[in-house]
Amino acid sequence: MSAAQHEGSPVHRGVVSPRLKTGVFAIAGANSLATTYFFYYIYFYTSDAFRFGQLQNFELAALLGLVYAVFASYAGRFAQRAGYFACFRLGAVIMAAAFLLCSRMTVVWPALACMAVASFGMCFTWPALEGLMSEGESRERLGGLVGIYNSTWAVTSAFGYFTGGAMQKALGRQSMFFVPAALIGLEVVFSYWLEREVNRQPPAARAEASPPVAPSVEARRSPIPAHIFLKMGWLANPLAYLALNTIIATIPTLAGELHLSVTLAGVVCSTWLFSRAGAFVLLWLWPGWHYRFRFLSAAFGVMIVSFGAMLLARGLWVLVISQAVLGVAFGLIYYSSLFYSMDVGETKGEHGGIHEAAIGAGNCAGPGIAAGALLLFPGHPSSGTLAVCLLLLCGWGALFWLRYKKSGA
Repeated sequence: MSAAQHEGSPVHRGVVSPRLKTGVFAIAGANSLATTYFFYYIYFYTSDAFRFGQLQNFELAALLGLVYAVFASYAGRFAQRAGYFACFRLGAVIMAAAFLLCSRMTVVWPALACMAVASFGMCFTWPALEGLMSEGESRERLGGLVGIYNSTWAVTSAFGYFTGGAMQKALGRQSMFFVPAALIGLEVVFSYWLEREVNRQPPAARAEASPPVAPSVEARRSPIPAHIFLKMGWLANPLAYLALNTIIATIPTLAGELHLSVTLAGVVCSTWLFSRAGAFVLLWLWPGWHYRFRFLSAAFGVMIVSFGAMLLARGLWVLVISQAVLGVAFGLIYYSSLFYSMDVGETKGEHGGIHEAAIGAGNCAGPGIAAGALLLFPGHPSSGTLAVCLLLLCGWGALFWLRYKKSGA
């Protein structure tokens, strides 16, 4: 193999034949379970261990989002150069080590530093897995693969949040550190086996999936250019995460107001995760939403309403119903961003990094804006939610501006 082939060829980066794709989905599912156990329950941990209130949890969420946003794009480029498996293992080892170190910290600042390092490690895992899932695939197969990938990690994430509180009750609070670290260790071991099998593939198997060479039929039929959908996806998805990370950081406070234990909060507040997983399955089976602006714009509007209802209205049933609607809306927005990232262009790892960096930007901005609003209006506990709603409305307007201004339609 020539130096050029070694540096940049899809085979070097890890083109996985259809026979071995299940291994990639298994790693993605385990990674989602591990990161959910840690990152979704970290706000309960800080509330209990360090007496963090809503403002401090917003600040922590903004910090973790900022770290992810800054480094995810670089991680995508690193995956493109160094190889997907190498990139994934680097991030996984850093993340697991940070989990274990965090379990030993009893002082707030070292603990926060470990959490930030864990976020740094995580940003190397997802672009690599997205590249392994999509590299070298035809457009005809790509939509289905993105659907399986999304459904896999979403189901395990929902399971993780649903069971995380019960796990800590049964095994102790330290399980939120040790169980994810053990899962990541299994992922790393399995990735070595999978990489070996990928390298053993005969050339014919590697060629089963060929790079796309022309726009998809769906994209050609749309009056809006495909690259505009890519930009809209990259705009909508971080705004969705802006809302969701605000929700995740708020759930400990919300659970206290509704007198929910950590275990019951995990059960009740996992509704949107199961709803999102169901939406992923539906969107995977029905591709009619591809390159259709009305579905993306409607999902964004519904997301704003359900986000406001979830955090401003009080009542258990309002919380559950608004979550169910929110999950469906978020599912379409996230699926759009990832699908268009993989469908438009050849640099899958790099586009995956941009997709993940946009998520990090939203994760940072939402809690950051909410924290700023609480600092400015300390006597109004709903000010953070209202500030985020206002930003979401601006983002919805920007989505329409992109659709009509740029497309000329």
